[in-house]
Amino acid sequence: MKTIDGRPYATRAELSERAGYKGDATLRALWADRENNGHPPARRVDRVLYWDVEEWERWFTAYQRQRNGVDYSGSPDEELPPADQARVLGIDVSAISHYRDNPPPGWPAPVRTEELESGRVREYRTRRQLWEYADARPRAGAAGRPPAKGPDPRIALAVEALAAEPGRKAGETAKALAEQYGGHWTTWRAAVTEARRQG
Repeated sequence: MKTIDGRPYATRAELSERAGYKGDATLRALWADRENNGHPPARRVDRVLYWDVEEWERWFTAYQRQRNGVDYSGSPDEELPPADQARVLGIDVSAISHYRDNPPPGWPAPVRTEELESGRVREYRTRRQLWEYADARPRAGAAGRPPAKGPDPRIALAVEALAAEPGRKAGETAKALAEQYGGHWTTWRAAVTEARRQG
């Protein structure tokens, strides 16, 4: 981090870390596509690019919200059952069930639970909790979303994974990525295949 004109500035690596990425491949792709995605400008200091942290974080949050398939409408304090939680996040309801036993990073605790006649427990979360979870990146993948425009961050993550373990088989890499970031391994296999093609 560096202070320029009294404001905090960060390098791409620092921004990647703040955003929760393991490397900077995703942010490199976003910078390369800046004419289409409105990425904020950089300042060059001693051959290193720096971005205004506050400006970049505002842009990044808005950029993610455009692409993440999440429904930001409704009352933030409304308590939702699993099916409605899935609808808000744009994911299959089976993912919400899976999260109970194997929660992804940042998955919020329920605000209340309800015991059903069957003995099962239904967990309720507020829209606000779901929005905050969706805004924290990277998060578990979501099935059934429309394809996003611009560079696919999964491909950038696949590039990083291939670089880290070049001898690993495509299917093994895809399964490891699915386990780490969520989503089905076949979706990640397509990303790994594309990453290899680009490499």
